[in-house]
Formats: sequence, C-alpha cells, structure tokens
Amino acid sequence: MPRSPVTAVAARGLAPDDSAATLGPGTLAALLGRYPALGEPLSCRPLTEGLLNRGYRLTTTRGRYFLKHHLDGDQAAIARQHRATLRLAGLGVPVAPPVAAADGSTVTVVGGRCYALHPWIDGTHRDGGDLTGPQSRRLGRLLGVVHVCLDRVMRAEPTPHPATPAPPAAPAPAHPAAPAPETVPARAPERAPSWAAPPPSRPEPSAPRLLPGPRSASPSPTPLPCDPAHAAHAAHVSPGPAPSPAPWMGAPPGSPVAADPAETFALIDDLLALARRRRPRDAFDELAEHRLIERRALIERHAHRRPTPATTPASGWVHGDFHPLNLLYRGTEPAAIVDWDRLGVQPRAEEAVRAAAIFFVRPGGTLALAKVRPYARGYRAATGASPQELAAAVHRVWWERLNDFWILRWRYQRGDHRADPQFPAVAALAVWWTSRYEAVRAAFCE
Repeated sequence: MPRSPVTAVAARGLAPDDSAATLGPGTLAALLGRYPALGEPLSCRPLTEGLLNRGYRLTTTRGRYFLKHHLDGDQAAIARQHRATLRLAGLGVPVAPPVAAADGSTVTVVGGRCYALHPWIDGTHRDGGDLTGPQSRRLGRLLGVVHVCLDRVMRAEPTPHPATPAPPAAPAPAHPAAPAPETVPARAPERAPSWAAPPPSRPEPSAPRLLPGPRSASPSPTPLPCDPAHAAHAAHVSPGPAPSPAPWMGAPPGSPVAADPAETFALIDDLLALARRRRPRDAFDELAEHRLIERRALIERHAHRRPTPATTPASGWVHGDFHPLNLLYRGTEPAAIVDWDRLGVQPRAEEAVRAAAIFFVRPGGTLALAKVRPYARGYRAATGASPQELAAAVHRVWWERLNDFWILRWRYQRGDHRADPQFPAVAALAVWWTSRYEAVRAAFCE
C-alpha cells in the first residue's frame, strides 16, 4: 500500500481540512479532549492510507502515539479487538494495546468516525529473508502462542456473526517503522482479568507463564508466554462459523467451502477479456494473460483435488492478517504485533500456512523451504497441532492460491493498481507450489 505524503502540521496551525488524508483542528481537539493526560498536541502526521484504517503519528507534550482511524466504524468489533490485545498483553504477548480515554473507553467517536490511540512503537519490519533458521522457528512459535493465548482470552467473547471480510490488499503497516531512536514505552503488561479465565466446568491445564513487569526496550531475548507444554488443548477448538463469501473470490480465507473451479473459469474468462481489451497494453497485461491461461490449465488438471469441507482444520480465534508489515521487531526480538482488524474465527493452521507464504516467499515466486521448516516446527511445538492438521492446511491454502486472482480483479475490475507490483511473485508462487507440492507439504509437516 502506498504511503500518503508525510506532512507535519502544527497543532495550532492545522489546515482546516478534515478530509481522508488529514485531521482537521476540530477533530483533533475533540479527540484529545477525551485524553487530558496526553498533554498538548505538537504535531499530527498522516502515515498510511489503508483499506481498514488510516494512521497518524501524533506527538504531544507527553509523548508519541499512533492515532488510528477505523474506516469500517464497527464499534463493537473495534472494542473486541481492544479487549483481546489488552488481555494478550496481560499474558506477555508483544502487542500495542489501546490507550484508554478519561472515561475508560478505548474507542472514540468524533463526527461519526471511530478513532483509537495506541502507544507509538519504534521498530522495523523483517521478512523471511532477514530471519535466520532459529529466528524463523521463533516466528512460528510466536504465531502459535498468539493462537493459544487467543483461545484462552477470547472465551468470554461471543462467537462473531459471519461477516464479509475486506478484500486482501497490499498490506500496509499499522505502525510504520520509525527511524527515531527515542522509544515511547508501551503500557506494562497486565494480568488477565478474572472474567477472561476459563469457566470452572472446563478442565484447565497449568496456567501459562506470565511475563512480569513492563516490556523492556532492550532487544535481549525474553521467554514467550503460554508454555507450549500446556498448550496442546487449544489445538482442537470446535469449528466456528466461516465468514460469508467475499465479492472477489469464490470463498474467503478460512471458508470450509473451497473455491469452485467453474466459478474460477468464469472469472478467468472475464479477466482475460479485460486484459486483452486494455489499451495501451503493457508488459503487465502480457504477463497477466499468460498467467491466466496457465492457471486455467493447472486448475483443469487438478480439479479433482478440490478440498472438501471435511478436511477443514480445527478453527479458533486468529489474528487474521499476520504478515511482515504487521509485526514490528526491535533488534532481533518481536516488539509488537499490530493491526488486529481481521481478528476472527478461522482454521488456525491455515493462518500459519498463509503467513509463511508471505514471510518466506522469494522475489521469483518460490518459498524458502529451509526456513519454512523451522517455522512450522515452532508453530507445531507451541500449539500441539499435528502434522496431519498442517498437511490439510497446506492443501487448502494451495487450492486457495491456485484459484485466487484478487490482484487482477483490483487492476481490471476496479482500476486500482496499488497491488500490481506483487503480481509477478504471487502468480509465480501458485505455479511453483503446484510443481513442488510434496516438498512444500513436507516442509510444514516434518
């Protein structure tokens, strides 16, 4: 996702514009009126323009903060995300929980728009190319810990109603990497509230190991919470309802109903017609036409391998959008998992596979299997997920990728070119994965 221009705006000299890119003085004043402890505003810089939110770097006389404008305006969902991160912080999971307003709320509505404040987290983004084998294993274990701890802290929450998820996008960081050396510490982890504890009727293994005290800015290693020795119970959560189909593909991520080849073929025909009609044609259009024809042949050849609902792995609460731009590192240690807008119930092992396909994809559209292997071992160790569960997830995500053309739909049906740079690697990965299917499955299951 492209970043909007980063323009400093003095607190008392803000342009009288409350448009999509900037906050007007009235909006900022109304927001900060709910947070008297933050002091006086010094600057507010627009940082990102994403699908699910817009972000601003807010500097006040008391520190720096990330101001998030939630575009969907679903207050109940935003509050649920906030409760989840607050409880996860209490278990020592690296997150950036919201800052509470004077009345204790974490969602502020101004002019019908929903906003939230978070501590500013200094850090950098790292993809799989930046990680060693042991660090890849730790990444997998971190995601496993998130799944295990979500299972614990979300028991007090009702299962969300099916909802149409936002289309996948070129991911934009919720907290962009900040070059400044100064660090604004996040809130100290809190112990999980008593109402987040499991009900007495459900057998509970030993309590997860909590991280004491505030999270240090030091990059020295710290143990992850939710001891894996006690986590196996969370690997078999009863499946929850899947989201309703999204408009850009036959079935959304996590749906037990896998993409229908007949629907995919119809989409391919539509996209081919649009690509061939486009004027002036360029190299992208030529590549798109080649990949669409190639993909149709692959799906025809492998149509008999379409996953059935019976093969859906166990579902549970997941982050929903775990990728390099939603994970901040401080040195070699994870500092914060951000952007929880897609928190929901999905097959958990599928999120692990999906994340690996983003973290460890190479520019040429291949996966770094030497790093996928320790990553998957770390995830399985943290969750107790079996090789069979990972194998089912690999198969379903492979089929999902084979039938997925969201980048071309954005370009040709919506006229949106923001994701175009991702297409060469994404399209090549589906073909490569098909040709190396057994090797990919083995990397996740060995």
